[in-house]
Amino acid sequence: MTEQTLTLQIEGMTCEHCVAAVKNALMRVRGVTRADVDQKAGRATVTLDPQQVAVEDLVEAVEEAGYEVSPEA
Repeated sequence: MTEQTLTLQIEGMTCEHCVAAVKNALMRVRGVTRADVDQKAGRATVTLDPQQVAVEDLVEAVEEAGYEVSPEA
């Protein structure tokens, strides 16, 4: 398995509960092996198997948790 790491810009996180909610949402996506969420930076760094998960899946998971998200270029 070749892992890939990408960063998502996330808006709307205001507390540790938000961080946990975003991390849990990302970790529930099949193919995600690690998710590190930084509230101050407004970012999530996600390690994943690109054969199993697409960026759109990550965006959808975070949006369903109630946050605005976009992939960083």
